Amino acid sequence: MFIDKQLGQDRKWINIDSDLIAENSYLYKKYDIDKETIEYAMDKNERAHMDYNRENGTITFIYNVLDLEKDKEYYETIPMTFIVQDTRLVTISNQDNAYIIEQMVRYLESHGELSIYKLLFAGLEMISNAYYPIIDRLDKHKDELNRLLRKTTTTKNLYALSDLETGMVYLVAAAKQNRMLLEHIKAHAIYRRMNDVEKEQFDDAMIEARQLVR
Repeated sequence: MFIDKQLGQDRKWINIDSDLIAENSYLYKKYDIDKETIEYAMDKNERAHMDYNRENGTITFIYNVLDLEKDKEYYETIPMTFIVQDTRLVTISNQDNAYIIEQMVRYLESHGELSIYKLLFAGLEMISNAYYPIIDRLDKHKDELNRLLRKTTTTKNLYALSDLETGMVYLVAAAKQNRMLLEHIKAHAIYRRMNDVEKEQFDDAMIEARQLVR
């Protein structure tokens, strides 16, 4: 999914599908994305973190996005890349996390002009919100399995409970990485340069990230 949207005041949002980057190297050169960042974006095992390039002021954020399709016995997460350049936000997505990009498009359409950080933190809040219904569903399933096991202990239900708990631990770990990234942002000089609107949106994203891991 390729997106080229105006945010206002000469700011832009570009979204590139990771498959397009793999097939067309000119894209990352066109948008001034360095090779290391591309490697982050293409690595499905990349952990949530932030990188700051002192030479050009570019900041790269990797955030754990929930994959809504369960391929195994438990849900997984996929890293999404957000690159903040001087007058441009570049996101690198894939088919598994493109639903966040679709939400960001709707958010932009309903809010008009946005700053880069306002849209970025709105996107991070959307990512956290996607975890809640899945975690609630897993909690209910866990309660049901425990209820069944109290009546009759079966190997099938024991394995099911073990798989479910493994999946929940995985999701909580991913959510904790996201929260730690936001805490890193707040301690960084870039936070002090944000305006009140951007800080308010950041606080909303932080609240959602913290509530996930309480």
